[in-house]
Amino acid sequence: NEKQLEDLNTLNAGELKVAFSAGLTDSGAVGPFDQETTLIFSKTFTNVGGAYDRTSGVFTAPVGGIYFFSFTAADYLKGYMGLHLYRNEKPVVFSLDLNDHGGYTSASTAVSLQLDRGDSVRLSLPASYRLYDDSRNFSIFSGFLLFAV
Repeated sequence: NEKQLEDLNTLNAGELKVAFSAGLTDSGAVGPFDQETTLIFSKTFTNVGGAYDRTSGVFTAPVGGIYFFSFTAADYLKGYMGLHLYRNEKPVVFSLDLNDHGGYTSASTAVSLQLDRGDSVRLSLPASYRLYDDSRNFSIFSGFLLFAV
């Protein structure tokens, strides 16, 4: 169809650019929640291509390809902190840290994923876990298209 041809022409011209980076919040503690909760990284630094939705916290692949995602999560109280990265409704990566000293701690993870057009990627905070962020941007979620396939 015409839309697919337009998309292919855009790809072939090397013009499709997709990249985002967002901070979690300026308001401090996030969680703990009674149930697993999708995190909304509301402080958008970059959102070229508009594939990251800062109101839902969900990245939607505009084209099939290999995408690279990374995130850093931080906290400062004793206890568990960590995040699930989901592709659609399936967990792909779980990053976990036990903060047993009560000072600032962080966990970072990165992954490359092959996504189909319309696939979604989001970060989720497990029940009873918590994170921290403020204007210094401790907790960040980023992703970009490496190449279309």
